[in-house]
Amino acid sequence: MSELVLKTERLDKVFELGKQKIRALSDVNLQVKKGDFISIMGPSGSGKTTLLNMLGCLDRPTLGKVILDGVDVTNVPEKNLYKIRKHKVGFIFQTFNLMPYLSAIENVELPMEGTRKSKDEKRKRAHELLNTVGLSGREKHSPTRLSAGEQQRVAIARALANNPAIVLADEPTGNLDKKTKYEIIRLLGKLNINQGTTVIMVTHDSHIATHSEKMLFLSDGKLLAKEKKGTLATEKMLKCPHCGQKLPEDAEYCLHCGRKL
Repeated sequence: MSELVLKTERLDKVFELGKQKIRALSDVNLQVKKGDFISIMGPSGSGKTTLLNMLGCLDRPTLGKVILDGVDVTNVPEKNLYKIRKHKVGFIFQTFNLMPYLSAIENVELPMEGTRKSKDEKRKRAHELLNTVGLSGREKHSPTRLSAGEQQRVAIARALANNPAIVLADEPTGNLDKKTKYEIIRLLGKLNINQGTTVIMVTHDSHIATHSEKMLFLSDGKLLAKEKKGTLATEKMLKCPHCGQKLPEDAEYCLHCGRKL
């Protein structure tokens, strides 16, 4: 069985605005296995970004627990929490959030500042990541000289800089044209399949969500019981070496011929 990389237990988040209390999340129980690519769908105001902030240690729940890579981060002091964010979580934002005065490669190197990597190691890692996302030869370009799709590719490379346990993507295709947003979602799928990158993506775009492995639905702060498989689930299915039939990737025995894999 695949190990859990992220788990929430009865997660609640209540915001207080004067005397008014607004419940943004209610009793959210989520389990994410290593290598999953999960999309969380919901309309504006459903709590998607609030949930992502809880999962990424950017905010704390009112009640409940967040367990990230085996560590209960719910009450970790802020002086230690930033280290967890730095090394365990990669963030991808709708608006890219690149430093405009840095080149593409310098933006990718940024999360590695303060690590034990040497300058040469940081540069080598950044080169490799930019090549992985299809930006070889564009390393010295500033964000203003890159298209929106290229900027998001830099942001994806930056998110992977410290080999995080999980990548959290907040509407990563929201600012892109139709052609480019499908290129970006396919890139995330490729990273998930080829490198085992664990991804949680929140989106309101059902067409983009279908390219993930599993779709979950959030409504009024509650995670609904229903879920759907995305196209990536089919791509990740194994083939039985004995009969050639497709199987779930975590299968130990063939469901068709019964033989051990």
